[in-house]
Amino acid sequence: MSYADQSMSANRITALIIVALIHIVVIYALVTGLAYEGYKKVLQRVTAVDIKEEVKKEPPPPPKKIDIKPPPMVVPPPKISVTTQAPVMETVREAPPPPPIVLAPPPPSAPPPPRFQPKGAVPKGNPGNWATTNDYPSRALREEREGTSGFRVTVGPDGKVTDCSITSSSGHADLDAATCDNVRRRARFTPAMDGEGNPTTGSYSNRVRWVIPKD
Repeated sequence: MSYADQSMSANRITALIIVALIHIVVIYALVTGLAYEGYKKVLQRVTAVDIKEEVKKEPPPPPKKIDIKPPPMVVPPPKISVTTQAPVMETVREAPPPPPIVLAPPPPSAPPPPRFQPKGAVPKGNPGNWATTNDYPSRALREEREGTSGFRVTVGPDGKVTDCSITSSSGHADLDAATCDNVRRRARFTPAMDGEGNPTTGSYSNRVRWVIPKD
């Protein structure tokens, strides 16, 4: 046998050995895997059986204890002695005192009637002469302004005018002012009289109509 044949035989033997080893490893792996799967199934069954067998029913909870309190002590009420003797009533035959007499107040006394009839102030002479066309304010005359001024005067006990006020305006201040100025200067009165016939302060009201005179 040559050297080449020997090396080929050695290579073949090595290859066969390697193939055999591979088959052995594969067979071992298959056997081992199947055995492991079977082992797992057997282990699951055993575990399931064991767990089911070991599960025990829990005993029911013991009943709750009920505290029974003793009934309260009842003390009988004390005996009360009640006197059945009726009270003695005394009858008084004395008459009650008469009610006080209430006197009605007297009616208010009416004031005595006046001895004289009171009178108001009365003008002396003609009131139309207190303000004339000659007293017409010059500016109002130029502007041809007309109007009526109502006035009221206060007359003193001596019959003279002490105050004058305009009660209704003519619409023009100069005509109103001229009214009171002329009445204060010219008006004279018989003074007012009170209930005793004595002169007293009075008042008088009238109007002055300012009209531009026609030529």
